[in-house]
Amino acid sequence: MPAKTIYWISTLLVSAMLLWSSYSYIFSESTIQGIRDLGFPDFFRIQLAVLKLLAVLILVVPQIPLTVKEWAYAGVGLFFITAIVAHFAHKDPIAINLINVVFIGLLIVSRIYLHKLS
Repeated sequence: MPAKTIYWISTLLVSAMLLWSSYSYIFSESTIQGIRDLGFPDFFRIQLAVLKLLAVLILVVPQIPLTVKEWAYAGVGLFFITAIVAHFAHKDPIAINLINVVFIGLLIVSRIYLHKLS
């Protein structure tokens, strides 16, 4: 499979997850309650939703400088790691953390292939 295809598939999958997550952070009552149950305040939920939307824009717009994209990759990676720690501490089902690990893997693939294309 060509590098460009691998890059765009991995990037779009991560971006779709971030978009869905942002939407649910703002509009899904069960997600909002779940975030509260994890111990996070509402302002943090809104902040994460906005930052995820910004990360999607940064990751999918080709004209964004590579340095800015690197910061977005780091931020999204930290989000996934924080989510794993929070869900582990909350004793949530292991499937939630496995999903987060898969998305960390996709994020890494996206970043590797971004550099192969640069």
